[in-house]
Amino acid sequence: MKRVGIIARLDRAEAAGIVAALAEWLTRHDRIAIVEKDTAALVPALSTAVAAKSELPSQCDLIVVLGGDGTLLSVARLVGDLGVPILGVNLGGLGFLTATTLEEVFPAMDRVLAGDIVLDDRMMLAAQVRRRGERLTSHVALNDVVITKSAMSRIINLAVSVEGQHATSYRADGLIISTPTGSTAYSLSAGGPILFPTMDAVVLTPICSHTLTNRPIVLPGSQRVEVTLMTDQDVMLTLDGQVGLALREHDTVEVRQAPARIRLVRFPHKDFFSVLRAKLKWGER
Repeated sequence: MKRVGIIARLDRAEAAGIVAALAEWLTRHDRIAIVEKDTAALVPALSTAVAAKSELPSQCDLIVVLGGDGTLLSVARLVGDLGVPILGVNLGGLGFLTATTLEEVFPAMDRVLAGDIVLDDRMMLAAQVRRRGERLTSHVALNDVVITKSAMSRIINLAVSVEGQHATSYRADGLIISTPTGSTAYSLSAGGPILFPTMDAVVLTPICSHTLTNRPIVLPGSQRVEVTLMTDQDVMLTLDGQVGLALREHDTVEVRQAPARIRLVRFPHKDFFSVLRAKLKWGER
């Protein structure tokens, strides 16, 4: 890994210092640091290569994300099918995806250069919206695709089909369609199950369903899910909580497994269950 990209969450006070230190460390270790343009502006004296955020993945062999899970999610959508590994360093709060702590950055980089890493392949979702038979937009998501009512709306009606066959209808505040990676995010808060993150599966988790028998369901990742809005109300589609689109009555959201997969850097000593114990306090009274 010769060319290492660096991108940071801009509103963190510690970001400038760690960006400067990491760029210097890479130079000392005969690696080329490429810093995202807005991140580089945090350190005006930085003398290293700079790239626009949209161009960073195509110029790097590895991207180090300094921030929280939200920062990593935005980078993952940019990486798409390029297959560039991502190392997440947590400058934020909970941080399931950015599991490396600030104190672990340089020991972690030593391990990266030594090849003492595991690359976890994570599936993504591809979502498109159809209105009157025409495709409006399409996006990918690493965590989830969410259909939800606005703050002032009443309960909404959603018709769900799987592989073209009617599956169920929901009267609820919304519906979360999640990857295994996203199963520890919004879906978990809404009562969904935790899935092992490298599985190929999709979770449908209703939000505050009006029918108590509606429970989260896990589908094979290969299954195509279509959700049609049956209500004339203010309803939003969001992807990873960062990309949004207003839906209209009879719009259909089609969600399927994306061709692209994301590769997240993990270290052999830090498995999924150790992250769960640290983040969710598993096993503690």
